[in-house]
Amino acid sequence: MPTAYDTTHDLYWDDAEVGASCTSPPYEVTEARVLAYADLSGDHTPVHTDEDYARQTPFGTRVAHGLFGLSIADGLKTNSAMRFQPGMSLGWEWSFVAPIKLGDVVRVRFHVGVKRESKSRPGWGILVLPSELINQRDEVVQCGEHRVMVPRKSA
Repeated sequence: MPTAYDTTHDLYWDDAEVGASCTSPPYEVTEARVLAYADLSGDHTPVHTDEDYARQTPFGTRVAHGLFGLSIADGLKTNSAMRFQPGMSLGWEWSFVAPIKLGDVVRVRFHVGVKRESKSRPGWGILVLPSELINQRDEVVQCGEHRVMVPRKSA
């Protein structure tokens, strides 16, 4: 099975190979980042922002917002060696498997699962990217797949 592309430029749909995989650089989930996300999203639920409150929950400590984890995964993909030309997100199917705790260092591991030409938009192709957000212990904390429409070289 192919491994990560050895490139730092944006790839076209034509460059994608089914089975090609990549793991992103790491990202530390800090208190400052969780609080900034709370401010941006307006979600100040105490399990994310109040340590005294969070200690009384089943998590025993503050955890990152689930959607923050998805945002991190999406952002990390764009900082990976297998980065595609700007296109269109067609949607995510995503599961929250385990909590992301403050201080965790996460990476996204993904691969090209499906590649097909777009039927509705000539000059574009569709990729399905199964993905896992993993912590520093290689535990999957979130997973799913991202469907993206990417331009072809001939476009």
